[in-house]
Formats: sequence, C-alpha cells, structure tokens
Amino acid sequence: MMARMSIQQRLESLGIELPVLAEPAPSCPTCVITGNLLYVPGSGPLPIEGKLPKGKLGREFTTEQGKLFSRSAGLEVLAVVRRALGSLDRVRRVVKLQGYVNATPEFEEHSLVMIGCSDLMVQVFEANGAHSRSVLGAASLRSNVPVIIDSIFEIAL
Repeated sequence: MMARMSIQQRLESLGIELPVLAEPAPSCPTCVITGNLLYVPGSGPLPIEGKLPKGKLGREFTTEQGKLFSRSAGLEVLAVVRRALGSLDRVRRVVKLQGYVNATPEFEEHSLVMIGCSDLMVQVFEANGAHSRSVLGAASLRSNVPVIIDSIFEIAL
C-alpha cells in the first residue's frame, strides 16, 4: 500500500515554494482559530522584485495579471495557514475564499481574476480544495494593491 503524499511533498512536486512571512504585530494577528475553523483575513499579492504591485484591474493591470496576483495572494494564505497549524496536512477543507478586486468601474472580469487562487487551492488540496467563493469589486484597497483575499479553512484539531 502506497503512503499518501503530504501536502508539503505535493507543494514540492508542483514546484511551489511558500513565502517567508514577517512576524505579525501582537494587536493584528494573521489568522484566528475558533472551533475547527481557521480564518485568514486580507492576504494580498507578494512583492515583485521587492515592490508590491499597485494599481487597478482594467487600468494598470489585465485580467491575466490579476490571476497571477490572486495566485500570489493564495501563496501568502497558505504560508499563514502553515505557520498557524505547523503543517498544511491539518487542513481538512478549504471552505471559502472571498476576493476583493481593486478595479475600474468598467471592469467585469472579477471572477476570472480569482481563478488564480481557486486553482491553487485545488492543486494543493485536491478535492478538499474545492470551495465556495465570493468576488467583489472595490474602489480601493489598502496600499492600492490589486487583489486581497480572505479565506476560511476547516482544520483537524
């Protein structure tokens, strides 16, 4: 009987490396656990060449770039979850992703932007990565980043 691949092994097989996170401020935790749920608020895209991407979808960025930003934000989410739990193997299911897309009023492809993060969760957690999802357009986001993602995970206690 073959041993099941750990999530860390799956990440390595997919060539995915999670970012190193800065220590959070005590008054602003990067996640909250209540019962068997882990909430990760407001993860944005990772810096590119040392700088955060800034701007709106539909003006500075295309939908394709937005997909990459949402995937990047998903990598930060996974790094937060791994730090909180010690191992991504404690994730039982990705319950929900909620995306906020910093976009022009005319932009209409919000759901396509979120595919980057959604696909990442399914790649990493397979069937347990399938989730409910909401996507909202925003007039502005903190630091003028293009995407922010909130997430909820069911975890093993």
